[in-house]
Amino acid sequence: MRNRAEVGADSPRRGDSVIRDAVANGAAPRRDLFERASSTLGPSHILRSLELFAGAGGIVLGTELAGFHTVAAVERDRWACETLRMNAVGGHPLIRDLCVFEGDVRDYDASTVSGDIDLVSGGPPCQPFSVGGRARAYNDDRDMFSAFANIVAEVKPRAFLIENVRGLMRPAFANYVAYIELRMSMPEIMQRRGEKWPDHMRRLERERTSKGDHGVTYSVLRKVFDAADYGAAQRRHRVIFVGFRNDRDVRWNFPEPTHSRDRLIHDQWVSGDYWERHRVPLKKRGSAPAGLAKRIDFLRGSDDLGGDKPWRTVRDELDTLPKPRSDGRATPGIANHIHQPGARSYPGHTGSPLDAPAKALKAGDHGVPGGENMLVRSDGSCRYFTVREAARLQGFPDDFVFRGAWTEAMRQLGNAVPVNFIAAIASSVAERLVQEKIGDVSAKGGVH
Repeated sequence: MRNRAEVGADSPRRGDSVIRDAVANGAAPRRDLFERASSTLGPSHILRSLELFAGAGGIVLGTELAGFHTVAAVERDRWACETLRMNAVGGHPLIRDLCVFEGDVRDYDASTVSGDIDLVSGGPPCQPFSVGGRARAYNDDRDMFSAFANIVAEVKPRAFLIENVRGLMRPAFANYVAYIELRMSMPEIMQRRGEKWPDHMRRLERERTSKGDHGVTYSVLRKVFDAADYGAAQRRHRVIFVGFRNDRDVRWNFPEPTHSRDRLIHDQWVSGDYWERHRVPLKKRGSAPAGLAKRIDFLRGSDDLGGDKPWRTVRDELDTLPKPRSDGRATPGIANHIHQPGARSYPGHTGSPLDAPAKALKAGDHGVPGGENMLVRSDGSCRYFTVREAARLQGFPDDFVFRGAWTEAMRQLGNAVPVNFIAAIASSVAERLVQEKIGDVSAKGGVH
């Protein structure tokens, strides 16, 4: 399938209420900054992005909440593309006019995107580096970091954002991570046909120390995160690479966590606020885990709990959803909320407890090791998460609908990135880019 003929002029498609809610929840840049930018730069979309390896849209929604307008999304999986298209055609406020290219990133013609691009974002396939996969890394055909770099070289965005699994940071991949960073810092010095990555790396190192023209270059930062520290209701560890173009002389660092484990422990076992908020009676609260006794004693006298808010739990995220019908029929008024039978617990396959962040959802179904796609009820029994419940754990709004049967939809969600986590990182990037744009206009005498 070819690109839509031309991804042209931006058109408004984001309701003010969506942005207001995102700002209120800490998932979007400061309102005062964007109001100033709107009055300075005009009411049209301020920041434009291109999404690669889009999947079901976790990064797309996160960057949209952060203030970017995604002009196109590239994805090869049929079901993920159908999910994106269905929500776009259905008028979802964040992706109402999204252009979806179904195909390999290596076949995408980025020249069809008109105008400047502020951000290229995406999550290259994680299986080459996943602990749950074969971890063949750069020997795996799904390693797409070079394809990402090639698009960056062509589009020359002011910044880029790459997401991948924590397994990429294993010592066995240390040299390759160094290569990724070097490759992304000088994307226009491309890999030659037949050139192995170690040879390309040595050439990049020589170029970096030379005085020649290296084309557009980037300052690259990376960091490993737990998405729970940024409001996701699951323990999902990811590595994020962010690069800013060197010709802009940007000063930036990753944002501080907004949520903390200590504050959750305090609210559960010191103040009891957590249980009161959920109206859980004393007899159903259980006892604090023995392994937390020393931490609880410490927190009783501590004012430094880290972060402004407690980690979000499965109960926090699912509390306002009715239980799925046990007969397997759809829940009226709630998309993708259908009971999936067959869940069972056994040693090593125990599911996620209600009163902690969920285990990281996996792109599998019945065979997922560890029971990551199961919920453990208060009585100790278990069931599978519905697609809607899993979507909530990943930060997707309830009006975002997933295409495909339970297995296909759960695979999309297991491969997704928590929307609120990406929104927090992308918001920090967006703020810096907007500040830079305002500065550019000010320097030209355009601010009154």
